[in-house]
Amino acid sequence: MIFYEPGTHKQHGFKHDPFKAFVTPRPIGWIGSIDADGRTNLAPYSFFNAMASNPPQVVFGSGSHADGSKKDSQRNVEDMGEFTVNIVAHALREQMNETSAALPHGDSEFDAAGIEGAPSKLIKPLRVAAAPVAFECVYLRTIELEHWSPPHRNFMVLGKVIGIHVSEDVVVDGLADVTKWSPVSRLGYFDYSTVDNVFEMFRPSSAPGPV
Repeated sequence: MIFYEPGTHKQHGFKHDPFKAFVTPRPIGWIGSIDADGRTNLAPYSFFNAMASNPPQVVFGSGSHADGSKKDSQRNVEDMGEFTVNIVAHALREQMNETSAALPHGDSEFDAAGIEGAPSKLIKPLRVAAAPVAFECVYLRTIELEHWSPPHRNFMVLGKVIGIHVSEDVVVDGLADVTKWSPVSRLGYFDYSTVDNVFEMFRPSSAPGPV
Protein backbone atom coordinates (compact mmCIF):
# COMPACT_ATOMS: atom_id res chain seq x y z
CA MET A 1 0.00 0.00 0.00
CA ILE A 2 1.38 3.37 -1.05
CA PHE A 3 0.87 6.33 1.28
CA TYR A 4 1.69 9.90 0.33
CA GLU A 5 0.71 13.39 1.35
CA PRO A 6 -0.97 15.54 -1.33
CA GLY A 7 1.61 17.35 -3.43
CA THR A 8 4.31 14.69 -2.98
CA HIS A 9 3.03 12.17 -5.58
CA LYS A 10 6.17 12.33 -7.77
CA GLN A 11 8.27 11.19 -4.84
CA HIS A 12 6.21 7.98 -4.87
CA GLY A 13 6.49 7.07 -8.55
CA PHE A 14 3.48 8.90 -10.00
CA LYS A 15 4.13 10.83 -13.23
CA HIS A 16 1.13 13.11 -12.66
CA ASP A 17 -1.08 13.93 -9.69
CA PRO A 18 -3.49 10.95 -9.52
CA PHE A 19 -6.08 12.56 -7.21
CA LYS A 20 -8.61 13.22 -9.98
CA ALA A 21 -8.05 9.69 -11.30
CA PHE A 22 -9.00 8.28 -7.91
CA VAL A 23 -12.23 10.30 -7.56
CA THR A 24 -13.96 8.83 -10.59
CA PRO A 25 -16.15 8.75 -12.48
CA ARG A 26 -17.21 12.38 -12.11
CA PRO A 27 -20.29 13.67 -13.94
CA ILE A 28 -19.77 16.68 -16.18
CA GLY A 29 -21.85 19.78 -15.65
CA TRP A 30 -22.11 21.61 -18.97
CA ILE A 31 -22.88 25.07 -17.65
CA GLY A 32 -24.80 27.56 -19.78
CA SER A 33 -24.85 31.20 -18.70
CA ILE A 34 -25.40 34.72 -19.98
CA ASP A 35 -23.82 38.07 -19.15
CA ALA A 36 -25.42 41.47 -18.61
CA ASP A 37 -25.03 42.26 -22.32
CA GLY A 38 -26.91 39.11 -23.35
CA ARG A 39 -23.83 37.23 -24.54
CA THR A 40 -24.05 33.46 -24.07
CA ASN A 41 -21.44 31.17 -22.55
CA LEU A 42 -21.15 27.39 -22.37
CA ALA A 43 -18.40 25.50 -20.53
CA PRO A 44 -17.91 21.98 -19.09
CA TYR A 45 -17.04 21.45 -15.42
CA SER A 46 -15.95 18.05 -14.16
CA PHE A 47 -16.06 19.14 -10.54
CA PHE A 48 -19.85 18.91 -10.58
CA ASN A 49 -22.57 16.97 -8.82
CA ALA A 50 -26.02 16.93 -7.23
CA MET A 51 -25.92 17.89 -3.56
CA ALA A 52 -29.57 17.48 -2.52
CA SER A 53 -32.90 16.44 -4.02
CA ASN A 54 -35.54 18.16 -1.88
CA PRO A 55 -35.29 20.73 -3.33
CA PRO A 56 -32.81 19.64 -6.02
CA GLN A 57 -29.52 21.49 -5.65
CA VAL A 58 -26.29 21.25 -7.64
CA VAL A 59 -22.71 22.41 -7.29
CA PHE A 60 -19.86 23.06 -9.68
CA GLY A 61 -16.27 23.89 -8.85
CA SER A 62 -14.33 26.52 -10.76
CA GLY A 63 -10.74 27.62 -10.73
CA SER A 64 -9.69 31.13 -11.67
CA HIS A 65 -7.59 32.79 -14.34
CA ALA A 66 -3.88 33.06 -13.61
CA ASP A 67 -4.34 36.52 -12.11
CA GLY A 68 -7.03 35.29 -9.71
CA SER A 69 -9.95 36.77 -11.65
CA LYS A 70 -13.11 34.69 -12.01
CA LYS A 71 -13.87 32.69 -15.13
CA ASP A 72 -16.79 33.73 -17.33
CA SER A 73 -19.23 31.03 -16.19
CA GLN A 74 -18.86 31.85 -12.51
CA ARG A 75 -18.96 35.60 -13.07
CA ASN A 76 -22.08 35.32 -15.24
CA VAL A 77 -23.85 33.07 -12.74
CA GLU A 78 -23.09 35.38 -9.84
CA ASP A 79 -23.98 38.54 -11.77
CA MET A 80 -27.17 37.31 -13.40
CA GLY A 81 -28.29 34.73 -10.82
CA GLU A 82 -29.19 32.01 -13.33
CA PHE A 83 -27.62 29.14 -15.25
CA THR A 84 -28.39 25.89 -17.04
CA VAL A 85 -26.80 22.51 -16.45
CA ASN A 86 -26.79 20.33 -19.55
CA ILE A 87 -26.14 16.61 -19.22
CA VAL A 88 -23.51 15.40 -21.70
CA ALA A 89 -24.59 12.38 -23.71
CA HIS A 90 -21.97 10.24 -25.44
CA ALA A 91 -23.18 11.61 -28.77
CA LEU A 92 -22.28 15.14 -27.59
CA ARG A 93 -18.80 14.36 -26.30
CA GLU A 94 -16.93 16.13 -29.11
CA GLN A 95 -19.05 19.27 -28.88
CA MET A 96 -18.57 19.34 -25.12
CA ASN A 97 -14.82 19.09 -25.54
CA GLU A 98 -14.87 21.95 -28.05
CA THR A 99 -16.46 24.24 -25.47
CA SER A 100 -13.53 23.74 -23.09
CA ALA A 101 -11.40 25.98 -25.33
CA ALA A 102 -10.39 29.34 -23.86
CA LEU A 103 -12.18 31.94 -25.98
CA PRO A 104 -11.90 35.71 -25.67
CA HIS A 105 -14.28 37.20 -23.14
CA GLY A 106 -17.72 37.67 -24.68
CA ASP A 107 -17.32 35.10 -27.47
CA SER A 108 -20.00 32.42 -27.47
CA GLU A 109 -19.01 28.77 -27.21
CA PHE A 110 -22.43 27.90 -28.66
CA ASP A 111 -21.40 29.67 -31.87
CA ALA A 112 -17.75 28.58 -31.88
CA ALA A 113 -18.59 24.89 -31.46
CA GLY A 114 -21.66 24.95 -33.70
CA ILE A 115 -24.00 23.98 -30.86
CA GLU A 116 -27.69 24.77 -31.17
CA GLY A 117 -29.09 26.52 -28.15
CA ALA A 118 -32.71 26.35 -27.04
CA PRO A 119 -34.62 28.80 -24.85
CA SER A 120 -35.25 27.98 -21.22
CA LYS A 121 -38.75 28.27 -19.74
CA LEU A 122 -38.04 30.15 -16.50
CA ILE A 123 -34.61 31.73 -16.92
CA LYS A 124 -32.65 33.61 -19.60
CA PRO A 125 -29.56 31.39 -20.23
CA LEU A 126 -29.83 28.96 -23.12
CA ARG A 127 -29.78 25.21 -22.74
CA VAL A 128 -28.18 22.79 -25.21
CA ALA A 129 -30.99 21.76 -27.54
CA ALA A 130 -29.62 18.26 -28.10
CA ALA A 131 -28.91 17.51 -24.43
CA PRO A 132 -31.08 14.62 -23.18
CA VAL A 133 -31.55 16.39 -19.84
CA ALA A 134 -31.12 20.04 -18.91
CA PHE A 135 -31.67 21.82 -15.60
CA GLU A 136 -32.72 25.43 -15.20
CA CYS A 137 -31.04 26.77 -12.06
CA VAL A 138 -30.98 29.84 -9.87
CA TYR A 139 -27.80 30.85 -8.10
CA LEU A 140 -27.62 30.34 -4.33
CA ARG A 141 -24.12 31.20 -3.14
CA THR A 142 -20.38 30.82 -3.73
CA ILE A 143 -17.85 29.43 -1.28
CA GLU A 144 -14.18 30.20 -1.84
CA LEU A 145 -11.85 27.26 -1.26
CA GLU A 146 -8.15 27.03 -0.49
CA HIS A 147 -5.58 27.22 -3.30
CA TRP A 148 -1.90 26.32 -2.90
CA SER A 149 -0.69 28.77 -5.57
CA PRO A 150 -1.98 32.33 -5.11
CA PRO A 151 -3.12 34.42 -6.84
CA HIS A 152 -4.97 31.39 -8.34
CA ARG A 153 -8.25 30.75 -6.56
CA ASN A 154 -10.78 27.91 -6.18
CA PHE A 155 -14.55 28.33 -5.87
CA MET A 156 -17.62 26.19 -5.22
CA VAL A 157 -20.80 27.55 -6.82
CA LEU A 158 -24.17 26.32 -5.56
CA GLY A 159 -27.50 26.51 -7.35
CA LYS A 160 -31.09 25.32 -7.01
CA VAL A 161 -32.86 23.52 -9.85
CA ILE A 162 -36.21 25.16 -10.66
CA GLY A 163 -36.98 23.46 -13.99
CA ILE A 164 -35.99 20.27 -15.79
CA HIS A 165 -36.11 19.42 -19.51
CA VAL A 166 -36.11 15.70 -20.39
CA SER A 167 -36.16 14.09 -23.82
CA GLU A 168 -38.99 11.58 -24.23
CA ASP A 169 -36.45 9.28 -25.89
CA VAL A 170 -34.72 8.53 -22.58
CA VAL A 171 -37.86 7.69 -20.56
CA VAL A 172 -38.87 4.01 -20.45
CA ASP A 173 -41.87 2.79 -18.44
CA GLY A 174 -41.89 5.97 -16.39
CA LEU A 175 -38.19 5.78 -15.49
CA ALA A 176 -35.17 7.62 -16.88
CA ASP A 177 -33.03 4.99 -18.62
CA VAL A 178 -29.43 6.21 -18.38
CA THR A 179 -28.31 3.74 -21.05
CA LYS A 180 -30.42 5.63 -23.60
CA TRP A 181 -28.03 8.60 -23.46
CA SER A 182 -24.85 7.07 -21.98
CA PRO A 183 -23.66 10.11 -20.01
CA VAL A 184 -20.01 11.06 -20.33
CA SER A 185 -17.98 11.13 -17.13
CA ARG A 186 -14.55 12.53 -16.40
CA LEU A 187 -11.73 10.30 -15.23
CA GLY A 188 -8.15 11.31 -14.55
CA TYR A 189 -5.61 12.80 -16.93
CA PHE A 190 -7.22 13.07 -20.43
CA ASP A 191 -9.51 10.08 -19.88
CA TYR A 192 -13.29 9.89 -20.08
CA SER A 193 -15.86 7.14 -19.78
CA THR A 194 -19.53 6.53 -20.51
CA VAL A 195 -22.23 4.73 -18.55
CA ASP A 196 -23.48 1.75 -20.54
CA ASN A 197 -24.10 -0.86 -17.85
CA VAL A 198 -26.54 -0.63 -14.95
CA PHE A 199 -27.28 -2.98 -12.07
CA GLU A 200 -29.60 -2.80 -9.06
CA MET A 201 -28.82 -3.19 -5.38
CA PHE A 202 -31.49 -2.63 -2.75
CA ARG A 203 -30.75 -1.30 0.70
CA PRO A 204 -31.40 -3.92 3.38
CA SER A 205 -34.28 -1.85 4.77
CA SER A 206 -35.95 -1.46 1.38
CA ALA A 207 -35.40 -4.87 -0.24
CA PRO A 208 -38.54 -6.13 -1.97
CA GLY A 209 -40.32 -8.98 -0.23
CA PRO A 210 -41.34 -12.36 -1.74
CA VAL A 211 -43.52 -12.13 -4.82
